[in-house]
Amino acid sequence: MPFPPAHQSAAANAADLPGLGRFFHPTGSVPLPAGDGAFPFFTGGTMYDKFAPLLEQALTEPGIVSQAFRRFHRFSIGNQILAALQLRQKCLPLSPIASFSRWKALGRSVCKGQKALSLWMPITVKRCGTNAVSDDSGDPGGSEEVFTRFKLAPRWFSLEQTEGEAYAEPVESPHWDAEAALAALDITLEHFDYLDGNVEGYAVERRIAVSQLAEHPHSTRFHEMAHVVLGHTLEGDCHDAASTPRSVREAEAEGVAFLLCSILELPGRDESRGYIQSWLKNGQLPERSAQRIFSASQKILEAGRPVSQPTVTH
Repeated sequence: MPFPPAHQSAAANAADLPGLGRFFHPTGSVPLPAGDGAFPFFTGGTMYDKFAPLLEQALTEPGIVSQAFRRFHRFSIGNQILAALQLRQKCLPLSPIASFSRWKALGRSVCKGQKALSLWMPITVKRCGTNAVSDDSGDPGGSEEVFTRFKLAPRWFSLEQTEGEAYAEPVESPHWDAEAALAALDITLEHFDYLDGNVEGYAVERRIAVSQLAEHPHSTRFHEMAHVVLGHTLEGDCHDAASTPRSVREAEAEGVAFLLCSILELPGRDESRGYIQSWLKNGQLPERSAQRIFSASQKILEAGRPVSQPTVTH
């Protein structure tokens, strides 16, 4: 799909920007797939074990991200959405979820025949040369690389899948402080002095700027912060072939802006959908990019949340 006029101009003048920029774009200029299941996450009761379909589902189901955050705020953003989608598939309300042992400690037991919800769990593995093995075989040696992967684990049940003592859990109201987040992430917000009126914001190294003319300044700020957190600004200073393609960088940054605006219930989400699709040209977002979007969104969200709020458990 060709870029809207604003994107055509932006792509042509990308080299003139001081860093990575976000551009004005006409609302609704890029059509999205219509109908239920345009981006199916469940097929025949089988769940895809990828992050990309999960993100695509979030982009096409209005309200799912904010509703999931309010109910499952102790979990990571990806797991919040994943839990909400599975409960909807089971025709169950968005209610508290916990493991079998946790419900038992709360005086409730899982009803017979209930199937657990699957959430992403971090698994530490080590790589020996070209092989990756589980970390439970011993401590890694000096030549081994230790890293984290994620796998789906069926361990959680919702309140409606249990019975026993009464239980209630408060619904979270989103709170986020921009200044605190910028400070925690070591990002400087500087005065916007770029003269091109088609540019909403830009990011250079660990500095960002947002135009006073930006239609949704909060969304633009998230977009530029994402460029920094994702490492795009460092790539932007390198001109080798290993750098991430600009189309993917823009889609990743706007994916972060979409998730954060959805969680905080800020306007600009429809424009974000169009922006992402225009850069992808109807292509699919790589799985690795989807993982990076969820990770960067989590970092930015946590950086701006009050210290008194609970940290993410999974």
